[in-house]
Amino acid sequence: MRFLMLISGEESAWSGTDEATQAVMGQIRDWYARWLPTGKVLPGGAMLGPAAATRTVGTDAAGRVTVTDGPYVELKDVVGGIVPLDVADADEAVAIAATWPGIVPFRETVEVRPVMN
Repeated sequence: MRFLMLISGEESAWSGTDEATQAVMGQIRDWYARWLPTGKVLPGGAMLGPAAATRTVGTDAAGRVTVTDGPYVELKDVVGGIVPLDVADADEAVAIAATWPGIVPFRETVEVRPVMN
């Protein structure tokens, strides 16, 4: 089954250049080195650019396409990355997501969502 990890957190925590941030980035590289060879974490994940560079496309009340700057809602936490998974079931996807290095130091959350066929 395919799942997608949606990694969310405070964007300001990801832009640091201090030793703690760099240490976590190293742990993330190690996480990928651990999981990619298993085939359970798939290539193609991505770290997303800043929310300030986001454009949201939608429609207005008359059905006309609208484009606005920034995320569609004002939130402190934003989605900062995605990781595709290929696992046996939701429990295995959650078990892998629970090992994401950013959960503790950055207080990130990882949403695990099934990918529809």
